[in-house]
Parts: sequence; C-alpha cells; structure tokens
Amino acid sequence: MTTGWKYNDAEWGGYEKPDFEEQETGPNLVLIPGGTFAMGTVQEDVTYEWDNQPRRVTVSSFYIDQTEVPNMDYRFYTQWTKRHFIDKYPEVYFDALPDSLVWREELSFNDPLVYNYFRFPAYNDYPVVGVSWHQAESFCKWRSDRVNETIMIEKGILNPPGEAGGDSSDFFTTEAYYADQYEGNVRANLEDVRTGGERKVRKTDGILLPEYRLPTEAEWEYAALALVGNHKVEDSENITDRRFFPWDGYTARYQVRDRYQGKMLANFKRDGGDYMGTAGNLNDNAAIPAPVRSFYPNDFGLFNMAGNVSEWVSDVYRPLTAETIRDAEKHDLNPFRGNDFTVRVRDEEGNLVEKDSLGRIPREQQSEEDLKNRRNYRKANLKDFRDGDSEEVVYDTGNNTLISDSSRVIKGGSWADRLYWLSPGTRRFWHEDKSSSTIGFRCAMNRLGSNTNGGTAGNQFKSRVRKVDRGR
Repeated sequence: MTTGWKYNDAEWGGYEKPDFEEQETGPNLVLIPGGTFAMGTVQEDVTYEWDNQPRRVTVSSFYIDQTEVPNMDYRFYTQWTKRHFIDKYPEVYFDALPDSLVWREELSFNDPLVYNYFRFPAYNDYPVVGVSWHQAESFCKWRSDRVNETIMIEKGILNPPGEAGGDSSDFFTTEAYYADQYEGNVRANLEDVRTGGERKVRKTDGILLPEYRLPTEAEWEYAALALVGNHKVEDSENITDRRFFPWDGYTARYQVRDRYQGKMLANFKRDGGDYMGTAGNLNDNAAIPAPVRSFYPNDFGLFNMAGNVSEWVSDVYRPLTAETIRDAEKHDLNPFRGNDFTVRVRDEEGNLVEKDSLGRIPREQQSEEDLKNRRNYRKANLKDFRDGDSEEVVYDTGNNTLISDSSRVIKGGSWADRLYWLSPGTRRFWHEDKSSSTIGFRCAMNRLGSNTNGGTAGNQFKSRVRKVDRGR
C-alpha cells in the first residue's frame, strides 16, 4: 500500500482489495500462452492471391474453445431465446436460427440434412453450420451472460432461474447487472466492508469473466499452428521446425508406426468425389462434418483447427497485410482489422440510458467531438484504414469485386475443401450476413493479467500424454 492505509478495514474507510489470484478458465476454453510467430502463408501460394505474405507479429495470451461450437450448445441458445422472446419479440428467436437450407444443392440429395442435421440428437456433437458471422457474434454475447449467470448461481449470489421465460424481461446480462439495471432473483449479495451491509458484485471483485467473442485472425492462426510443440529444448525460444498444418509434416496422414499409421489427421475432401475413403476402410470417416472432438488435437489440445468446418474470425477481409502498409511495425502487436469504436449511450445528465429489450445497454459510435483531441486514433470506424483505397476510389463491390466492409475472414478449411485450405496461413472471406454448410465457429476470450496460468501455460502441453483416438 503506497499510502499506508489499510484495505478491507471499515475504520479506514472500507476500501476493498479482493482476494484474487488469477482469472478462472471458462467452460470449454483453453489458455493459449502468447508469443511471437510468423503469420502468413508458409507454402506455395497456389491461388496467387498474395493476400497473406509472412510477417512477424506478437499475440497476447488468450483463451479459445477446445472445440467448434456444437449443435447441442447452439440449440440451447435458440431454445433459451425462444422462451424469453417469442411472445414479445419473435424476430429475435427467428434471427437466431441457423439456415438449414444451406445443405441444398442443385444436383445433390441432401434434404435429410436439411431436416435433421441441426435438430436430430444423432448430430448433437457435430459443429453447428448455417450460422452467419452476426449470428456467431450474438451467440458469443449470450454465452458470456449464461456463463456469468452460472458463476453467480454457484457462488450463492443468485438463485437458479427456475421457470423464468415467456413474458420474463428481467433476465441476466452482465452489462445490465454492472449498470444496476438488473434486479433478478438474488439469494445473498456480497458483504459491504464499508457499511457492514451488502452490495452487488463489481468488476473489481474479479468474479465475472470477460466477454466471449470471436477470435481475431492472428489469434486463430497462432492457436492453430501450436508451435509450442516444436520447442524441443526446455526454456528455449528456439522452434526446431516450421509447420504447414496444425501438426508436423507435409501430409494429413498420421506417420508414427503404430496401429494408427496412415490414418487421416483431419476431415477434408481428399480428391474429386472422395470425402471419406472406401467402404470397409473409411479413412476420415466423415462425408460431412464430424463430431467436434474427432481426430488428433494439436499441441494446444485444440480439435479440428484444420478441416471439419471453416471458422469465422472477427477480422474484416482485405487482400493485403500490414506488411504493405506504411508504419507496419505499429500494427505488429495483436494485429486486427475491423475496429469500430463505440461508447455506451448516456442521457443529458451523463447517466446510462435504459437497457434495451435484449438486456443490452445501447451503444453508439464514438463521435468526432470525442476524437478531436486524441493522438492514438482519429477515426471511430477503422475497417478500411489504409487499405489501399483513397476517399475518392473505393471497392466497387458487386461490380469489380466481392470485397466490402461486410466481408469477414474465414479460416481452417472444411470437410468439402482440398488439403491446401487446411493450412492455417491460408485465408478466404464470406459475407457477414451469409452462411454455409461448410462454416462454423468457436469462441475466444481475453486473458487478463498474467500471460500464463500459474507460470506453467508455456510448458503445459509439452508433456501432454496423448491418449486420444487418433483414427477416430
């Protein structure tokens, strides 16, 4: 204490210092220790896109889902949304539903998947598809609130929601709770040291987790490569081999001489018309997406970072990297394209306005008045920041290009792609309002505070005992 005052003492004003060690790991998340790596293409650019030239960047530690989001979890989201909004705001429920028609093709019989893939229990553990970038973003926000609500219930602060739903409008959201706009079914609040009474949970308590979100392209690529597995010497920064895929080697077959030798390491289209091998010896054993815990995880313990389904990331797509931009070194820590800075809306007296029907505090883009005295950034919407266009000449979307500010990066390749697209350095884009039978997603979360979990995150995967069924 630099002032000599005592914390957690009512006689000294009751200024609180929480008993906090480090951020807890949310459900299904894996801590990815940050570091530097060469982001970009690591093999021949066979499409001649030149849209991801290698450059060295650093990614801060973060969390990412061990698996893609499965149908069961997304179905829980739609069921919850239906229960809470179908009476007053039915469009919220219908907007959350995946587009099952993505399975239809002109000369293919895929109608059984149209009617069954999302809802039939045989596909519970398969990755959800037919979800747009906006739907994935909404799921991340909803998931954040359900996880934090669970934490509050398990700590005895809130009671379980019971039969809440239908016309219920007072459901838990983290931001409404912090803004004192959620009452809820309180069981027992925290003790207020200053008054001796009780108080709500504050952000300074460190009890609630940060928001789930989509990973950035840099985070996703770093997590997919999992170069931590190529540290052959303890406490050394040297990585012995580069990687073309989330595993070592140049092929997608398991190479160790045991009963799994020759088995596929990912779910992809091996050749024209060959999605899973021959009957009696099915190789990747999946003509469509496979269950989310299929195949061999990478050295971070992440499943299907190559193949199965391509995955949405948060970045806006541009066919160039910061290496071609002036002052490239300014953007080599946690690189990201897509910033659109907002602030919460306040009334004339400076108070936060009332939450909306979704339990969210309304936000608006930062105004020019707010930005006029800033030095670190001068615009709120930076999706097209230094993207090669002038104010007079912009992307002629729909005529000369499909690229726009609504184009989002997808990574990882899918069950319907050739091996080339399974390399983490390759990149493509899809419109943020569109969906596909080949695109799913996984969530990420910021790591706050220390870069490692008890000082072990950098080494915890080196001694991993790999007992997974490598051949499914």
